[in-house]
Amino acid sequence: MSKSWELTAVEAVACCSPLLAEPMSAETAERISPLLKALADPVRLRLLSLVAAHESGEACVCDLNEAFDLSQPTISHHLKVLHEAGLLDRSKRGTWVYYAVRREALADVAALLGGVGA
Repeated sequence: MSKSWELTAVEAVACCSPLLAEPMSAETAERISPLLKALADPVRLRLLSLVAAHESGEACVCDLNEAFDLSQPTISHHLKVLHEAGLLDRSKRGTWVYYAVRREALADVAALLGGVGA
């Protein structure tokens, strides 16, 4: 469990210099790796993309089930991992949970990787 003074993975990314600016500390790499691990799974990466591209900017599991040959609990698990990594916000409405992409988190990841390959 995180202590209140510890940075989340998204906060750690936000305060980091781009990878090419200076070497990352081992501590920072440990904090950021869960975020990148969450993004590294093909199902989660696709879920993130589907939620971001959804016409209302948010989606529930019921909106995403048809895109996968996976059970609803499996999709819910992947959405939970993305939420816990700080990439998705969620709000409960009745029996459904709606997810929206935290665009600032994606911007922070892009900034971290900024300049790579340029």
